[in-house]
Amino acid sequence: MTSFLKKRAQELRAGENPARGADETGVTIGELSQWQLVRRRFKRHRLAVFSLYILIVLYVVAAFCEFFAPYPREWRNLDYMYAPPQLPKLSFEHGWYVDAVQLERDPITFQKRFSYVEDEVVPLSFFVKGETYSVWGLFETDRRLFGVDHRAVERGDIPEEKATFYFLGADKYGHDLFSRLIFGSRISLSIGMLAIFITSILGILIGGISGYMGGWVDDFIQRSIEVVNSFPQLPLWLALAAIMPADWPMIVMYMGITLVLSLLGWTGLARVVRGKILSLREEDYAVAARLLGAGHGRVLFRHLVPGFTSHIIVVLTLSVPAMILGETALSFLGLGLRPPVVSWGVMLQDTMQLQAVANYPWLLMPVIPIIVTVLAFNFLGDGMRDAADPYASL
Repeated sequence: MTSFLKKRAQELRAGENPARGADETGVTIGELSQWQLVRRRFKRHRLAVFSLYILIVLYVVAAFCEFFAPYPREWRNLDYMYAPPQLPKLSFEHGWYVDAVQLERDPITFQKRFSYVEDEVVPLSFFVKGETYSVWGLFETDRRLFGVDHRAVERGDIPEEKATFYFLGADKYGHDLFSRLIFGSRISLSIGMLAIFITSILGILIGGISGYMGGWVDDFIQRSIEVVNSFPQLPLWLALAAIMPADWPMIVMYMGITLVLSLLGWTGLARVVRGKILSLREEDYAVAARLLGAGHGRVLFRHLVPGFTSHIIVVLTLSVPAMILGETALSFLGLGLRPPVVSWGVMLQDTMQLQAVANYPWLLMPVIPIIVTVLAFNFLGDGMRDAADPYASL
């Protein structure tokens, strides 16, 4: 009985002092490194972890969009302009299938409209054959994850002209919206990450120099940041995007929009880095490094910046949604990426006419992945912000 009470008292004392406790693996918390503490706390934020998985799925789909898209990017069928969505169904008789659609014309108004033909089914299958494509220039294949089972067409079960699968409907050119959403994710998601990469370089470099050098250098940089922040962001984006020639190649326009977004997004990170450098530059390890003959660049980027890497990651993560929304806004207004480039913002150009949205509401589908991506990055940033201070609540 006495040994049991002693053991219980030790457990209670360990629970009162988290630094002396042990995690679920039996490792003492005081023995964990900074990054292990951050990872341990991040796992407790379930919404952030779920958002991380969502983003991983989105970026995997974007990286291999040719495989996940039922049709190629520029595939179209003019006979099915503004075709309605065909939602997959499952039955024991047909397996996976969709109802065929056919075009009809109103005898009074002569307006075109589509109707579902429930007696005719379009069989679907996994890993179907399609047009040959190259996977990152490494190898070629013709397999796609999901699409129309063309073996049924070859058997004559359904006419080839009716063997269509518009999961989210079609646009005014007969493009499959679902396929273009997947292809557009590569542009919209990558432009956000590339813009953040450039922003991180500018923010860490300029903010680090400002905080480390101090004096007139710090004053000049901070006043410049205030000038940049004084401009309204969206109008300045529009002005910078408007001066880019419309006849630029697609890759040049892509890089131009990325630079426009980056040149106005580094100020927040620069101020965070400056504040951290001001609080760390007089620490003992920084002074010791200078006394040992380390150069200013080595002290700044080798000793000071790594000390708050987690805070930098948090700021960058919370900045990605702004970059994605910036590209979407510019492309939607016709000043960013332009067709034949496919991005979520370019796809939303079809919704500028309210009449088109009222008649064909599925044209608003690109809004859904934009909302999901922005929310996922925000939740991920919130979780990482909490995990960046692992000693707050162990």
